[in-house]
Amino acid sequence: MATLYAFLHPEPIEKTKDVIISNRFKDEDGKIVPFTIKNITQEENTALNKKCKRIETVKGMRMESFDSVKYTNMLVVACTVKPDFREADICDAYHTMDPLDVPSRMLTAGEFTKLTQEIMDLNDFDDVESLEDEAKN
Repeated sequence: MATLYAFLHPEPIEKTKDVIISNRFKDEDGKIVPFTIKNITQEENTALNKKCKRIETVKGMRMESFDSVKYTNMLVVACTVKPDFREADICDAYHTMDPLDVPSRMLTAGEFTKLTQEIMDLNDFDDVESLEDEAKN
């Protein structure tokens, strides 16, 4: 019965976190402004995955390909609360109408990698092996 209770009453899924991606983003008083990120559900992640898959016919065979760059960009946009890359003002400032272009234009390669890693950590992508070990003990 205790096991069933755990699955019927889990901790809430929704998590947010403020992260410092760079000291380049400062408010009017010169204070560094953090990015706010959130996690997503597997249902949302599956929807992102589906949008990144393509099925092509090559020499009569169906081939499925996955655009990992598009997936990463979509994950970053979906999980970043502040700044909201979908806002028209931010898109205008970075000369694009596509929110998926904003992070790549706003951030250096290292900043983008740091933001992506923070999002991966918050979504528990890196915890699978440690959770399996914990469950075995």
